[in-house]
Amino acid sequence: MEKTDILSLSFEELERKLLQIGEKRFRALQVFQWLHEKKVPSFDKMTNISAQTRAVLEEKFYINSLKIQKRLVSSIDNTVKYLYVLPDENKVETVLMEYHHGNSICLSTQVGCKMGCRFCASTKAGFVRNLEPSEILLQIYESERDSGRKIDSVVLMGIGEPLDNFDNVVKFLHIISHKSGRNMSLRHISLSTCGLVDKIYKLAEMKLGLTLSISLH
Repeated sequence: MEKTDILSLSFEELERKLLQIGEKRFRALQVFQWLHEKKVPSFDKMTNISAQTRAVLEEKFYINSLKIQKRLVSSIDNTVKYLYVLPDENKVETVLMEYHHGNSICLSTQVGCKMGCRFCASTKAGFVRNLEPSEILLQIYESERDSGRKIDSVVLMGIGEPLDNFDNVVKFLHIISHKSGRNMSLRHISLSTCGLVDKIYKLAEMKLGLTLSISLH
């Protein structure tokens, strides 16, 4: 049986799946907090959940992970550039920046890009695939674990066009802002697009409250 990527589930999806396998409704809150507030890398770390239930979680789900292949640290302003290896051996870049008002992170949303913007290096190798919500989230969680810094704001402006991966990016936004998990305000998240007009209107209709930036070229 194929396991489910549990980090890519919204709170509501997680609750439904746990109810389907016979768990109580409160279990979703426990698991969601372990995943997104405490950022545990394995079910064994969920110490307020019985061993029997953890075994069921292990059987039905998996917790995705990224590996750091390279880390470059600026001697000028402590900016950290990460090269992350995804489970399928593809790679994405993430940049952690330190400002007087807090720490910000620039996230990738795709492996490669199909937009063809001349000013951007992301498109040179062509488009490979979209990132899953968990792979976008884990750029935050792994960067925090490695750096010891708490990330205060997010910029979706790394490799890829965020609005070309619309569904997964929107799910990422719902997960990262959920009150029972990380609870990051969407006002602290900025999305940069090269201008996919239909998706801009679709995003606007959702009234999420994040900042939208458009690259003019």
